Amino acid sequence: MRKNTNKYLLYILKFFIFSLLFFVLFNAGINNLVFPFAIAMFYALAWANQKIWLLVPAYIVGGVCHSPTMEFSIVLLVNIFCLILPYIFHILAKKSFKKWEFYIYIVLGQTANLVFKILSGQFFVYGIVEIAISLVFMFVCINVFEAIIIRGFTNKLTNLEIVSLFVIIAAIASGLCVINIEKFSFLKLFVCFVILIFAYCSTPTLTLLVAAVSGLGALMSTNNPLFFAPFMMWAVFALIFKMRLKIFMTVSLLAAEVVCGFYFCLYSSYGIIEILPNLISCAVFLCFPKSFCNEISAIFNLSKDRIAMKNVANRNREILHKRLGNLGEVFNEMNIIYRNMLKRGMSLEEVKTLLKQEISSKICSFCPERNHCHRTFAEDTKKVFDELITISFEKGKATLLDIPSYLTSRCKQTNSILGSVNTLTGQYKKYMNMVKDVDTSKLIIADQLLGVSKVMTSLSRDVETNISFDTVRENKILDELAYFNIICIDAVVFEKDVWTMEVSLVVKNEDVAKPKIVDSVSKICGKKMSVYEMFPSNRPGYTVINLQTAPKFDCIFGVSQKTKNGSKVSGDTYSIVKLDGNKILFAINDGMGSGERAKDQSELSISLVENFYKAGFDNEIILSSVNKLLSLYKEEIFSALDICIIDQKDGIADFIKMASPNSFILNEDECKTIEAGALPLGIVEQSKPNISKNVVCAKDFVVMVSDGVADSFESVVLLKEVIKSIKTKNPQEFADELIERALSNNNGYAVDDMTVVVVKVLNF
Repeated sequence: MRKNTNKYLLYILKFFIFSLLFFVLFNAGINNLVFPFAIAMFYALAWANQKIWLLVPAYIVGGVCHSPTMEFSIVLLVNIFCLILPYIFHILAKKSFKKWEFYIYIVLGQTANLVFKILSGQFFVYGIVEIAISLVFMFVCINVFEAIIIRGFTNKLTNLEIVSLFVIIAAIASGLCVINIEKFSFLKLFVCFVILIFAYCSTPTLTLLVAAVSGLGALMSTNNPLFFAPFMMWAVFALIFKMRLKIFMTVSLLAAEVVCGFYFCLYSSYGIIEILPNLISCAVFLCFPKSFCNEISAIFNLSKDRIAMKNVANRNREILHKRLGNLGEVFNEMNIIYRNMLKRGMSLEEVKTLLKQEISSKICSFCPERNHCHRTFAEDTKKVFDELITISFEKGKATLLDIPSYLTSRCKQTNSILGSVNTLTGQYKKYMNMVKDVDTSKLIIADQLLGVSKVMTSLSRDVETNISFDTVRENKILDELAYFNIICIDAVVFEKDVWTMEVSLVVKNEDVAKPKIVDSVSKICGKKMSVYEMFPSNRPGYTVINLQTAPKFDCIFGVSQKTKNGSKVSGDTYSIVKLDGNKILFAINDGMGSGERAKDQSELSISLVENFYKAGFDNEIILSSVNKLLSLYKEEIFSALDICIIDQKDGIADFIKMASPNSFILNEDECKTIEAGALPLGIVEQSKPNISKNVVCAKDFVVMVSDGVADSFESVVLLKEVIKSIKTKNPQEFADELIERALSNNNGYAVDDMTVVVVKVLNF
C-alpha cells in the first residue's frame, strides 16, 4: 500500500514539473516572434519513454495557463493529436517508435499554428523558421535525454550533449525572463541555482559558459543584455570561493549580487524582493545532499576518477609483473630439481661388469674349478661371459649353442650360467624400463614446469610496462559515437605496445552490431581497428567491445576429407585454432592406420598439441612433452603431425612436421615445397620435429595434405604440378578439387584416409 502511495506521489510530482516546464517553454521565444520550444520538449519527452498520459494533461495545463484562447487551444489539440494518433497505432501494431518518425510528427503537429499565422497576416517565413527551430530543439532535447534519462547520471556527457544542455538552459532562461511576480524574478532563482550546481559539480569553464548562456537566453527573449553582467559575476565569485564547504560559495554569490544591485546599480530598483530569489536558491543548494552532487559531477567530469583508476591499473600491472616473474623463477627452479632427480641407467659395459660379478659370485664361488677358470683361462672366461650377456640383451635369451665348445667340455655349470645370465638380464631390462619410465615421467613434469616458467616470464614481460592511456581519443570516440546515435557510456584507449593500440567500449546492446563503431574508432585512432572480443557488461543492457589494431593479414580456409574405403571413420583429424598474439594454428594429424582406433589416437594427439599451444607453450616443449606422454601410453600411439602457424601481423608461417608429407606455398610466381621430416609422434622419445620459417603474402595459398593424398601421386613433383594447375581462388573449392584429383589417380578408390587443408592469405 505504501509502495503504491509513493508511486502516485511521484506521478503527481512529475505532472507538476512537466506542467511548469511546458508553461515556461510556451513563454520562451526568440524576439517575441517565434515560440518553438514547448512542442519540441513535448515530443522529446514522449520519445524518452515518459508516460504519455502524464505528458498530455501537463502540456494542456501549461498551454492553457500561457494562453487560454480558442485559437491557441486548437493549436494545442493538433500538437497532441499528431503525437497521440501514431502512438496508438504503434501500440496496436506492437512496433516501437523510430527517432526519425518524431521529426515527421512534429512538423505535422505545427500545421495548425502555421495556418493561423498565415490567416492572421503574419509573415509566412516566421512559421517556417518556428518549425525549423523546433526540429533542432527536439534534437537537442533528445541528446540530453539519451544521456541523462536513458544512460543515467553515471556517465560523462559528450561535448555535443553539453552543448545541447546549454541550449535547453538558454530556452528555459528565455521563458523565465518574462515570468515575474511583482519584482520577484524566477529567472534569477533558476540561474542562481544552476550556476551553484555547475560551480560545485563541473569545471570553471562550464560554469562561466552556463552563466553566459543564461544571459543569452534572457537576451534572446527581451533583446536586453542586462543579465549578462550579474550572471558572470555570480559565476566568478562562486568559483573563487569554491571550497569543500558549500556555504562559502553561496555567501560569495550573494555578495556578488549585492555588489551588482547596490554598488553598480545594474537594476532599476533593488531591495529585499530582488535579492530573495538568490537567497532561496542558495538555501535549496545548501540542502542538496552530497551524494546527489557527486552523481551530477559524474556527467560533467570523470577525469579525476579516471586518472585514479588508470594509476591503480598501472600499479596493479607492476605488482602482477613482479609476482609473475617470481612465479616463473619458482617453476624454473622446480624444473632443475626434477631434472637432477633423474636416475639414468648405467652404460652397457658397467652392466656387463656388474652382471659378471653377480654370476661369478652366485655360480662359480662354490665350483672346485673356480681358480682354474678365473686364473688360467681368465681372458677366455671373461670373453664368454661378455658374449653371453650381450646375446641375452640383444636376442632376449642365450642358449647352449651360444657357449663355446671349449667351455662346455670343461665346465659342469653351463646350464646354471645360462639360467643366471638370462634371469639377470631379464630382471635388469625390467628394472631399466621402470627407471626409464620414471625418468620419462620426471622429464615430462620438468618440461611442463619449464613451459609454465616460460609462460609466466612472457606474461611478466607483457605487463612490465605501464599502460599509456589516451584521454583525448577517448572523448573523441564518445562524441563521434554519440553523433551516430550510438550509446556508449565509457571508452578506454591505451597503447599495449609500440605496434598495438587497444580500445574498450561499453555500448548499448542494440548498438553492438553497428559498423560505425569500428569505422569511428579506426578514424580517431588513425589506424585500422578490428573487434577481437565482446562480452556482457556488469551493467544490464550493455556490452563490452574490445578492439585492437587490425593485423596486416587475414586467413580464410577450406577443408576436404575422404575416409578410406571400407572404414567407417577417418583416422585423420584436423584443427584450426586462433592463438593469442594474432596467430592462427592449422594442423593435420594422421593416426596410425584407419578406423576408430586411429581416430581416437589422432584426436588424442591433436587435442594435446592444441591445448598446449593455447596455453602459450613454445614448439619444442609442446612436441617433446606430447612425444613423451604418448610413448608412456599403455598402447602404441604413432601419429604423423603437420602444423602451420601463421602470424597475421608479419606474415611469418612456421611449419612444424613430424613424419608428415610435404606442404606447399602457392603464389602467382611459384609453388614452394616445405620438406617433410622427423619420426612420428610417440615412436621415439627424443624425436625432434622439422621446423622451418617461411614468409607468406596476400593471395598466397598454403596447402597441407595427409599421407592418403600424398601417396595417391607418383611423386612430389607430380603433386606439385597438380596444385599449380588448380585455378580456383576459393580455398574450399581448391581443397575439394585436390581430393578429387587424388581419388581419380586411384580410380575413385581411397586407399587411405585423405585430408586436405587449404589456407588463403588475404590483406586484412
